[in-house]
Amino acid sequence: MSDENAASGETPEVEIPVEETADNVEQIDPIEALRAENSELKDRVLRTVAEMENLRKRTERDVNDTRSYAIAGFARDMLSATDALSRALMVLPAEARENGDATTKSLIEGIEMTEREMQRLLAKHGVTPIDAKGQKFDPHKHQAMFEVPDPSQPEGTVVQVVQAGFAIGDRILRPAMVGVAKGGPSHASSEETVDKSA
Repeated sequence: MSDENAASGETPEVEIPVEETADNVEQIDPIEALRAENSELKDRVLRTVAEMENLRKRTERDVNDTRSYAIAGFARDMLSATDALSRALMVLPAEARENGDATTKSLIEGIEMTEREMQRLLAKHGVTPIDAKGQKFDPHKHQAMFEVPDPSQPEGTVVQVVQAGFAIGDRILRPAMVGVAKGGPSHASSEETVDKSA
């Protein structure tokens, strides 16, 4: 001890060397640490690339859907106008077409040409009529308005179309309003296959 420390009454600080052992200090291999970090970063990059690819595909699908179905509202409105022209032609008596004066015949031809042009323009933009007559009733494409007792047709067959239906791509713009056969051959065969003993 030095004389100064003894005179002041303080105890001197003494450093005790501590042995470093495996218990009190973990040895981390720098190469393994870098490999683990590299693996984690590689996994992040792969996940990010996969997410970006999924986003690209989803965006491409949305753009195609928008391109295909953007005119759906407009097409529905145009169908109403086309229906009005069709109804106007249906109510015209046959003798007005044959025996009418030149002005009446020109008017009828003009309505027919306008209706055909509207149908052509709708088809040009992907709006197609739904083929209903003679088909099996499909609630996704048809709207049943009434049943028709017709034993010559299988039950559930569309026998009359009241209003044509239209689709744009694979989506239904307007279902076809139809009359459906009731009591045909499939009706009789379904009664025979029912187990009435239960």
